[in-house]
Amino acid sequence: MDFATLEGWMEELLPAVEDAGRAILMVRSQGFDVITKADASPVTVADQAAEGVVLEVLEKLTPVFPVVAEERAAEGQVPECGQGFWLVDALDGTKEFIKGGNDFTVNVGFIWNGLPVMGLVHAPARNETYMGALSGGTQKAFVIRDGKRAPLFVRPRPAKVVITGSKSHEVPELMDPFLAKFDVAEKVVIGSSLKFCLVAEGQADLYPRFGPTHEWDTAAGHAVLRAAGGRVHDFHGAEMRYNKPAFRNGAFLADGGV
Repeated sequence: MDFATLEGWMEELLPAVEDAGRAILMVRSQGFDVITKADASPVTVADQAAEGVVLEVLEKLTPVFPVVAEERAAEGQVPECGQGFWLVDALDGTKEFIKGGNDFTVNVGFIWNGLPVMGLVHAPARNETYMGALSGGTQKAFVIRDGKRAPLFVRPRPAKVVITGSKSHEVPELMDPFLAKFDVAEKVVIGSSLKFCLVAEGQADLYPRFGPTHEWDTAAGHAVLRAAGGRVHDFHGAEMRYNKPAFRNGAFLADGGV
């Protein structure tokens, strides 16, 4: 997959994720009910509305590539995936959204040969969009904040590290021994895939995750971080790959540098 194609898709998808974000904010302004899915996770009409916006655009943009989307998957609609496919979580951080917070995102990532090569993470309540693509030795990552684009680069790991982590999915019995290996200057707690973006922007150094996630939770942020020069790997150093059984991830570390 060549970089020019990925970059073109990324730009064409920017209005779609922004439209999905507006749909989410409209639902929040009008009020909504919360439904509990079979896996006990919450879902709202905002999740469904935003997913519909993104899927309509993807199916026109690249009809040849299948799309794995969270709410469709919850209904059993999971396509066969090969070399290239999309992963969509159109409202990542539903719990944060329900609580009235701002750390929820629209996530769209493209997988090629098992790795994320392009992603958009749009945070509508924060007026921010993180984007990244990489292929053939060319890579580009940037953030759009208040309409202005700024490049993203990870930073070399300092002696005192900044850790970012989850608001609602910590595993203290595993996290605490991991953190004990570092001189931690600060721990930034934030929702959704924005944790990957903090590392990509050089505002954090490590995002360790021990609790379960699905691939649609991580693909877009992983792509942005890779394009900014970082990695997402297991705790033995192997790059996290995609199209796993049930699209479930194991423990991982989003890493800005060494």
